[in-house]
Amino acid sequence: MALGYSQGAGAYQQIRTQGGLETADPHGLVTMLMDGALERIRLAQACIATGNVASKGEAISKAIEIVGALQAGLNHEVETPLVGQLDGLYDYLSRRLLHANLNNDTEALDEVTRLLGQVRDSWVAIPVAARQVAGAGA
Repeated sequence: MALGYSQGAGAYQQIRTQGGLETADPHGLVTMLMDGALERIRLAQACIATGNVASKGEAISKAIEIVGALQAGLNHEVETPLVGQLDGLYDYLSRRLLHANLNNDTEALDEVTRLLGQVRDSWVAIPVAARQVAGAGA
């Protein structure tokens, strides 16, 4: 992923844990972004359960921002169907997050968690040697 790294870093700055952002390579940054989105979705689910509307909205908004940064960072110059598929998926995830926010829909949050978790698992499974190759990204 040729992520606009400053975009991604800005999206994640609010939620980073234990530093690491400053020293992350591009692959690690994308992983951190995905982890941050998943963390915010879990927080939103807890906020729905406790009726904390303001914090739920904030958590989902940050998750949408992170998914948007992942989408904006896709390298459309790479000729592979994966880029278009990820672009469509990130668009779908953003719409599902918005729906979840408006409707307190924990099933939508579960769906986003499952889908983004699958992308994350595939992303971290990329062999180290292949991470240096310019590619489609996440």
